[in-house]
Amino acid sequence: MRSAILLGLSLLASAAIARDAPSPAISVQTLKDVTRTLSSDAFEGRKPTTPAEDRATAYIVERFKAAGLKPGNHGSWFQPVPLVELSAQNVSPLTFTGGKAPVSLAYRSDLVIATYRVVPKIALANSDVVFVGYGINAPERGWNDYAGLDVHGKTVVILVNDPDWQTPGRAGLFEGRAMTYYGRWTYKFEEAARQGAAAAIIVHDTEPAAYGWGVVQSSWTGPQLELDAKGDHMDQSQAIGWMQLAKAKELFASAGQDFDALSEAAKHKGFKAVPLGVKASISFTNNIRRRASKNVIGILPGTAAPNDWVFYTAHWDHLGHCDAVKGDGICNGALDNASGVAGLVAIAEAQAKAGRARRSMAFMSVTAEESGLLGSRYYAEHPIYPLARTVGGVNMDGLNVIGRARDFVVTGAGKSELEDLIVPLVAAQGRVIKPEPNPERGGYFRSDHFSFAKLGVPMLDGGSGEDLRVGGEAAGHAASLDYIANRYHKPQDEYDPKWDWSGAVEDLTLYCRLGRQLASGNAWPNWYRTAEFRAIRDRSRAAKAPRH
Repeated sequence: MRSAILLGLSLLASAAIARDAPSPAISVQTLKDVTRTLSSDAFEGRKPTTPAEDRATAYIVERFKAAGLKPGNHGSWFQPVPLVELSAQNVSPLTFTGGKAPVSLAYRSDLVIATYRVVPKIALANSDVVFVGYGINAPERGWNDYAGLDVHGKTVVILVNDPDWQTPGRAGLFEGRAMTYYGRWTYKFEEAARQGAAAAIIVHDTEPAAYGWGVVQSSWTGPQLELDAKGDHMDQSQAIGWMQLAKAKELFASAGQDFDALSEAAKHKGFKAVPLGVKASISFTNNIRRRASKNVIGILPGTAAPNDWVFYTAHWDHLGHCDAVKGDGICNGALDNASGVAGLVAIAEAQAKAGRARRSMAFMSVTAEESGLLGSRYYAEHPIYPLARTVGGVNMDGLNVIGRARDFVVTGAGKSELEDLIVPLVAAQGRVIKPEPNPERGGYFRSDHFSFAKLGVPMLDGGSGEDLRVGGEAAGHAASLDYIANRYHKPQDEYDPKWDWSGAVEDLTLYCRLGRQLASGNAWPNWYRTAEFRAIRDRSRAAKAPRH
């Protein structure tokens, strides 16, 4: 009851702030300058552990200093993040034999392949192949695609997303159209490894994957990064990767199976995995390089409660040099996520000008998001400031550069009390909160707030919806589809001087006000009782109750 009363008081405070407080000054010039600089060719796509990292992180420190922040790691601007880089070389085709006809998948065009294991060579020979549907083991939902199956030493073929991803709305065992973590590719590889699979291959399909093959190709070729951890990830599968849909259908036909029929069967509870009666073989070598990357962190120390922390995060990294498209081989990452870092700097400037708050505020630009949220994961597992004393915050991954929107969308809505706090702030801008227009994309699991969430800290991730004030939903949806098809994780994600920053300013104003409210008050927003992260937050807070 006490927590509910505190939250209610916090909501009232938020409404008062929304009604009476002037808007924080978000500098459009800062947004332009930082985005343009970080996404220029001089920064070579900001690949971690390359010389471009030193240029990018030095520039962010320069902007943090100018904004008025202090070094955030006990006198240092950096938190070292130990990484290991694996570069696949001499990749053989992935071959399937034993069916009606051999099936061969060429690297890059038909297949991408990698490994988490830190070993000089991977050689998979004559591994039995099993179709495991969506590759989900969810006992709380009464679902296990691996039931009665031993896949040790075998290759599993897996469908992307959840079984009910085509179901309209949120009704369904796996939340209908909205992706759960069981639908995310990271989960599928994690579960395959837990089951002992030697190799795990996901079938790429553009709609349920939420991006085309070009995104997979650019993201999974070239040097791959993983946290440099004890044990060299030898508990993981030998090989993980993706195959083109057409090649999957060819494989199933060779095995005497109907891919479409089995895919339909896999959507229904009680599906049993199907051995395909073919064997998989592939080999490649790894160039191994161990090198630390860096999270960049600056702080505004609090006054009365300096040991309580409100966080803002945005990843600085992108793909670096990638497969050339139309002669351009640099994935500059202007929107993703030079724009988010620009927002981080702009909010730091605004908060510093507003003066120190009761609680401390941290501004962290993390590394290796594009490699699986590695920088934020490392921070969450090795926090500079205890997670039990971290109130919450906001993550930014791509700003709105297409104009003001009538709506605001919370990614993965229905999880934390931060959503209640944002409601009056959105209303004060004459906007409304709407559901995610494309929940099947699984956005909640694709950026750095998720690393905090898994360890109990609520972080808001959201932004402008698709209902633009000029052009409406049709224009907003078209712009979203155009970005995914033509720029996302491609060299075409470049700075455009014609971008309209007015929508970004509105969103950043919301983030600034929310952070100021959290930093000025006493409230400890929690997860809703139905959220999967509630228990770990309760344990964390109980172990270290707040002191003021």
